[in-house]
Amino acid sequence: MYAEERQQAIATLIGQRGRVSVAELADKYGVTTETVRRDLAVLDRIGLIRRVHGGAVGAGALTTIELGTVERDSTRAVEKDRIAELAVRYLPASGGSVLLDAGTTTARVAAALPVDLDLVAVTNSLPVATRLTGYAGVRTHLLGGRVRGVTQAAVGAETLRVLGELRVDVAFLGTNALTVRHGLSTPDPEEAAVKRAMIAAADRVVVVADATKIGREDFVSFGTTADIDVLVTDTDIPSAAHEELIAEGIEVVLA
Repeated sequence: MYAEERQQAIATLIGQRGRVSVAELADKYGVTTETVRRDLAVLDRIGLIRRVHGGAVGAGALTTIELGTVERDSTRAVEKDRIAELAVRYLPASGGSVLLDAGTTTARVAAALPVDLDLVAVTNSLPVATRLTGYAGVRTHLLGGRVRGVTQAAVGAETLRVLGELRVDVAFLGTNALTVRHGLSTPDPEEAAVKRAMIAAADRVVVVADATKIGREDFVSFGTTADIDVLVTDTDIPSAAHEELIAEGIEVVLA
């Protein structure tokens, strides 16, 4: 395989999987790691990929752009439904308490709750709160604060004040991005502060995120991999990222 052919194949692979490591590429194409690094340097210069520590990500993987709930809800809907079905296995025992973060995947977790569940649920999300009110056994608490239109989530000092007084069994969190280096991240600093407070308030943290979020890094980090007890994602997660996250001590569940 000529260098140009290999570089094109590498760019295509990164576009499909989001992130690959230098070692993985060297093994796949039967070349040295130094050759792979030169290939990545070429692809980075022409804007097809971005080099990161140990490998490369797609050109759009580092971003501060935030899509609204309507756009995100229709993206990878089947995978998000499967993730939600598995995530409810981590609910606390009857009478327990949960935090549900804002997001389209956490909204699906709310929709997947057992109908006979006895639960105290706290959320900063208007759509999640609306779904929870349909359960007779769920006592729903909606956090106050300024509501961001793009995510329909309460943020700000009032939200953080109440979260600082809470202790719950499980927090179900969404994320815009996750890597070992940058941890959990999101575009908005106020949303990041709320997510950080949710982590601090929970005995157990379950992150629900489809595979396109893995290997991405967003503007503001709100938690490290050490904060994650369980990650529920889908089977499209890049193998290298899967292994890295398991090595960090995270229980990774594939839907």
